[in-house]
Amino acid sequence: MYAASSREALAGARSVLEPATGSAAAAATVGDELLEVSRLLGENRELLSTLTEAAVPPAERTAVARGVLSGKVADATGEVVGAAVGGQWSTSTDLASGLHDLGVEALLRSASAAGTGDTVEDELFRLGRIIASDAALEQALSDRARPVADRVGLLRSLIAGKVNPVTEKLALDAIERSSLQPADALAALADTAAAISGRRVAHVRAAEALTDAQRQRLASELEADLGSPVTLHVDVDPALLGGVVVRVGNEQIDGSVAGKFAAVRRGLR
Repeated sequence: MYAASSREALAGARSVLEPATGSAAAAATVGDELLEVSRLLGENRELLSTLTEAAVPPAERTAVARGVLSGKVADATGEVVGAAVGGQWSTSTDLASGLHDLGVEALLRSASAAGTGDTVEDELFRLGRIIASDAALEQALSDRARPVADRVGLLRSLIAGKVNPVTEKLALDAIERSSLQPADALAALADTAAAISGRRVAHVRAAEALTDAQRQRLASELEADLGSPVTLHVDVDPALLGGVVVRVGNEQIDGSVAGKFAAVRRGLR
């Protein structure tokens, strides 16, 4: 999570990003380049320190960034980086992280603009569930003692050509750079994809797989309650015995049999 000043700086850069990613091609270019700029700053601590030095006027920091990137990135990417560098970040590493986050958002916007946003969201979520269900695979992908290139190569061998290119790119990036466990990183990406498409995410645990009719009914009920489109991310958890548990943001609704038993037990104490 970012501190207040970094959140403000990120919001300022995002306001420049959004109009620059109206087409799929433009968004893809900006996304790819922002990820590379973020990587560059992560590897060049001196440059990162210069671009976040509070004693240096924002205009001068922006001029340094433009000089470094001149002729190497698209104008739109340069505008986003310039806006980010002109902001006040709580820590220097927040700038690199913020540009990475904006790069991810741009790639997801490219999928949305291409009409494949729902596909990418679904693939990211499903891939995360597949990894979470395979202990050996999850361990291999999360083992920090193993070279990053090996972990990235392992996932690439499993998904290359089998998922949308944006899904592949973001999944590999998550293995390389996220501090989260692989399944959690992919779930977070799926949530971000839903948000960019203007939908809220309902995390559902069900005692057994939901039918299409059950999914549609649950989604309709949640949309009526929330007043906004909803996407369901469903996990099967037999321990619930029956029913479902739904979490949207910080709110949770426990309609499971196990939950009802627990409530009865509490009432008997």
